[in-house]
Amino acid sequence: MDQSRVALGRWGERRVARHYESAGYAVIDQNWQVRGGEIDLVLSRGDEIVFCEVKTRSSTRFGSGFEAVDGRNQRCLRRTAMSWLDAHDRRGTLRFDVATVTGPTIEVIEGAF
Repeated sequence: MDQSRVALGRWGERRVARHYESAGYAVIDQNWQVRGGEIDLVLSRGDEIVFCEVKTRSSTRFGSGFEAVDGRNQRCLRRTAMSWLDAHDRRGTLRFDVATVTGPTIEVIEGAF
């Protein structure tokens, strides 16, 4: 993968992490990988655990980041989240969010799926 795309993605993830932190969430993991999947951000607030998929775009010319999170991506994220929960022995109310970063704009769909 092109390093500039990787850098753009990491930049977007940092921005989204700061967005959640300003709303009272704690970032408890970032870019957690297991065979078959990766979770961009794992956050918590109280007993709630949020798994967030972050899509960063330089423009919407090829569609929004939300459109990129299809059923296949959602299933993969759910499986990966279950692996994360098992590996960290954490329990709580779960939520799956999708965040997009396009230029200076951050949009988050809470409970996206």
